[in-house]
Amino acid sequence: MKSYQPRNKGVKHLRILLHGPVGAGKSSFINSVESALRGIVSKRALTDANTGSSFTLKYKTYNIHKDDQSFYSIVFNDIMGLEKDDNKGVKVEDIKLALRGHVRDGYKFNPCGPLTEDDPGYNSNPSLDDKVHVLVCVVPVNSVSLLDDKVVQKLREVRLAASDLGIPQLVILTKVDQACPEVESNIQNMYKSKYLKGQVEQFSARLGISTNCIFLVKNYESETYTNDGISGPILTALKQMVTEGEDSFIPTQPREENIVTSCFSSILHYLPQIMHYCTLTQHVNVSCCGKENNEGTQTW
Repeated sequence: MKSYQPRNKGVKHLRILLHGPVGAGKSSFINSVESALRGIVSKRALTDANTGSSFTLKYKTYNIHKDDQSFYSIVFNDIMGLEKDDNKGVKVEDIKLALRGHVRDGYKFNPCGPLTEDDPGYNSNPSLDDKVHVLVCVVPVNSVSLLDDKVVQKLREVRLAASDLGIPQLVILTKVDQACPEVESNIQNMYKSKYLKGQVEQFSARLGISTNCIFLVKNYESETYTNDGISGPILTALKQMVTEGEDSFIPTQPREENIVTSCFSSILHYLPQIMHYCTLTQHVNVSCCGKENNEGTQTW
């Protein structure tokens, strides 16, 4: 991460937008990423233990210090949380505008109406650097089955808008320690919990996103020192965000492109997660084979 620079020279920073319901831990995740990267617990993004309404009211950009002289080449954007009522929380239209880079840093969201073009917070000419490169949905893992259908519908609407723009999407399920006593006693049990596995599968079905795009995370909240058990899953998720974001800069290849190249590109794309699960299962076998069918088309 220290040496990472976007391959697209027109982009200074990889922009990651966090969205999700109120009280999901979006701001806490930003603090946790900074804590994991710097090795000290950070509280720069303000949070609130009272999750009755959104504590984040403005569109806020967070750079992460690499040292006293420089920053990491990633930025996070934090936004107001989604709510089931139409007159509360961030508007879906505002998130769509943010995806396209039309929302200026510091804009205060209005729950009663979306951002308009004549508002000072509207960026009429966004650069590639202003646009979102990765969309991350943040949800408490113990709230998966409790999410209101209206909130889920809003999440899906945002996801479809991102897909139309070619923006990759990932999910962070937070508060794993609060959802499972075994994980609270030992964070390593996160990968052994059948309950957490079930929550991942349930949210995958509700939002329509693949399970290998969903990451379980415990944010730094009550801790005063960092530790590898908490930082490891956070950095694994962060690395996948960077991988997905870099892929979004690559132009779509024509369908006649060599299928072998396409196949092995896909393997390399998911290699970080393959290696991650290797540490859990102790071994993994990956095989690739091909054959030509009657129509002359290669099937892999």
